[in-house]
Amino acid sequence: MELKNIQRVYLVGIGGIGMSGLARYFHHLGCVVCGYDKTSTPLTDALHNEGIRVVFEDRLDWIPMSFQQPCDGTLVIYTPAIPKDSEILNYFKTKGFDLQKRSQVLGIISRGMFTIAVAGTHGKTTTSCMIAHILKDSGKDCSAFLGGISSNYNTNVLYGKNDIVVVEADEYDRSFLTLSPDIAIITSMDADHLDIYGDHSHLEESFRLFASQIKPGGMLIYKKGLPLAEGFTYTVNGEAGAMGSNIRIEDGNFHFDFDNGSTAIPNIRMGIAGLHNIENAVAAIEASLRLEISGDAIREALGSFKGVKRRFEYIVRNEAHIYIDDYAHHPEELRAAITSVKRLYPDKKLTVMFQPHLFTRTRDFVDGFAEVLDMADELLMLEIYPARELPIPGVDSNMVLNLMKLENKRLVGKQESLDIIKNEKPELLLTVGAGDIDTLVNPLKEILAHV
Repeated sequence: MELKNIQRVYLVGIGGIGMSGLARYFHHLGCVVCGYDKTSTPLTDALHNEGIRVVFEDRLDWIPMSFQQPCDGTLVIYTPAIPKDSEILNYFKTKGFDLQKRSQVLGIISRGMFTIAVAGTHGKTTTSCMIAHILKDSGKDCSAFLGGISSNYNTNVLYGKNDIVVVEADEYDRSFLTLSPDIAIITSMDADHLDIYGDHSHLEESFRLFASQIKPGGMLIYKKGLPLAEGFTYTVNGEAGAMGSNIRIEDGNFHFDFDNGSTAIPNIRMGIAGLHNIENAVAAIEASLRLEISGDAIREALGSFKGVKRRFEYIVRNEAHIYIDDYAHHPEELRAAITSVKRLYPDKKLTVMFQPHLFTRTRDFVDGFAEVLDMADELLMLEIYPARELPIPGVDSNMVLNLMKLENKRLVGKQESLDIIKNEKPELLLTVGAGDIDTLVNPLKEILAHV
């Protein structure tokens, strides 16, 4: 299917961050767009307010008449997270509709465009948002499909007037193998999604296949130390093709210097916090320089970059309380978030509230979770968010707690966690997780926002 021929789009799982971006994109093109998801969220509310019809019942009589029969120009997009027994999904399958995954549609959209694809088990959302912001802020321009809500633009999709597109390349279900980028960035290749890949070696092989799909004359930029044979490396506080060094905190902001051997950009002030985000910025700078954006324009853009919702996002920052929320759901992501918080506020007691994501991930990385969460001064642990999974006997949050050395730890329910924060009012709070812990962000903000 060619992009110019698409007139009607139905998205099964429209409320997902990647799927909703596609919904917005096709709506922007003037297509008839509608979709289904199981629950209403602020994101589906936003789609509705933008004129996109969303239904929340998995029933065939909710499918619009224009999608009753397959025809030219009609595209059905689905997410692998949708249950295989979904009535709506199976209707489209049995009727012979053209069904595509999100990643396949990104391949259709980016075909013929100059594509910058950012992959990695973590860091890809912030890095892709940084690159898109640098291109927009500098006047170079781009379109972008992002895996989070950009705080600068309050959306997960950007529309450009040129043929440059930035895409977040998702390794889940090997989705990124539908892309053929001009510039590919790989931020990390830690073991994850082992329910799909089986073991770490198969995950690494998938990343190598992704790197092999770069267009002739294109460039791979990857974090130094990853098991990749060719490309341009980057790092912080070390030697690589592109380097971030002289990292320091001044007036509560991270600063650093960049050098890749041919271009030096001193004294970059980051608009967002986090040691890991300096590493992301080094990759974003290198990609931007290859699009002939000046060092001064890059420095200015990074200073005005506000980050991504739920990626080391300041929720409360007043004299009495600091509250940061982060999407971290892998041990290495947790390590990066906790390390950065402790670096910024070394004299404050750190309370961490964590919701594990997936039974398989908790089981596979239980030792890593226990080790990293021991870095907190106090831990409030929620039960596992199952997402697409059924329970696994013996796998629960206590599995992690029982391995931890930290004494000040508790297994709590959501309401109990709010009551504890209301009574104890911690001076430094970090909430982390990829499930529905985000539903606690506003209630926690209300508790801590007033000194």
